[in-house]
Amino acid sequence: MDMLMEYLKAFVVGGVICVLGQILLDKVKMTTGKIMVTFLLAGAFLTAIGLYQPLVDFAGTGATVPISGFGYALAKGAIEEVGKEGFMGAFTGGIKATAAGITAAIVFGYLAAVLSNPKSKS
Repeated sequence: MDMLMEYLKAFVVGGVICVLGQILLDKVKMTTGKIMVTFLLAGAFLTAIGLYQPLVDFAGTGATVPISGFGYALAKGAIEEVGKEGFMGAFTGGIKATAAGITAAIVFGYLAAVLSNPKSKS
């Protein structure tokens, strides 16, 4: 039953984040790029002021998988690294914290490009 509740919380929180994105897309007429940047910055900002961590603790992957979760990971990594390395940690911490995800995106994007059969639009 506990696992079912974890799934439900992740689904609801992730769904709410997606619904917010859809509202921005439909009603405010923001482009997808602007929405992604807005969510990334919102995740980083909410992490910096201590509001995103409780959401992650509550919803788990429902809060960390969307693009706002990437902003959370960048900010959290930078904050932790500043504590260890000082000022320079602000520049290196986010990259260290997200290196695996960035690498996976590059590798799988490359594989998709190599294995697909792209056609030009007519």
